[in-house]
Amino acid sequence: MNRFQRRLLWWSSALTALTGGVYAWMQHLMEPVNEWAVINHPLQPLVLKLHILVAPVMVFAVGMVAVNHIWALYRSGLPRGRATGIWTAAVFGPLVLSGYLIQAVTWATLLGILAWTHLVLGVLAGGALLGHRVAVARGLRARKGALRVLPAVAAVNQSDGG
Repeated sequence: MNRFQRRLLWWSSALTALTGGVYAWMQHLMEPVNEWAVINHPLQPLVLKLHILVAPVMVFAVGMVAVNHIWALYRSGLPRGRATGIWTAAVFGPLVLSGYLIQAVTWATLLGILAWTHLVLGVLAGGALLGHRVAVARGLRARKGALRVLPAVAAVNQSDGG
């Protein structure tokens, strides 16, 4: 993963988590000023729109690193960050699917289930991504860079004929 990909992934993930967290706080923890209000805070629609705009950038960033980082390192069998990487990748698909379905579903009961599922998956994905970063950093410090990732990725790519 090059510097651009890493930065795009981390910034888009952070902005998506921030806007999603602020929206969830406004939606579920705030009380409306007026008892007849449809929203709990005047900025709630703006925060939701920002979340909907920044989330596809995160999906794009994950797509950019999917083959050369996620899939290649999964196939290489490297232990450093493996469990947290698998958790992050496993949670990401259902997170994206639930986010898209929230925008398409009109049945109120299913919409509520999807919204709570999306919120829980978002918290799990954010925690898994942070855990992955910590696990990789600890592995790098413990080995002082002795275990290089790039040769392993090159070996996997070469065995695929690419």
